[in-house]
Amino acid sequence: MLTYIVILIIVGLIAGAVARLLVPGRDAMGCLSTIVLGIVGSFVGGFLWNLIEYHRLAPAHFHTVGILGSIIGAIIVLLIMRMLGLDRGGRRRA
Repeated sequence: MLTYIVILIIVGLIAGAVARLLVPGRDAMGCLSTIVLGIVGSFVGGFLWNLIEYHRLAPAHFHTVGILGSIIGAIIVLLIMRMLGLDRGGRRRA
């Protein structure tokens, strides 16, 4: 179980960092926020892969995908955060 958590954190850090590098613009995120972005992106990527592969919606069966799916999911989450204005400490910019 500890190995799974460590791998999840490492993959989250890599996916979040690559997503932040690929999406232009500045983000006021620290290392912990980047890890969370990558982990959430991994689950979003797994959810999208489930829709593509099995053509069905199964929200109770989230699973992680590879690093590529994690990066794609993290990019989607980062873009959604920017559209909602949540990338600057949770405050909406006017």
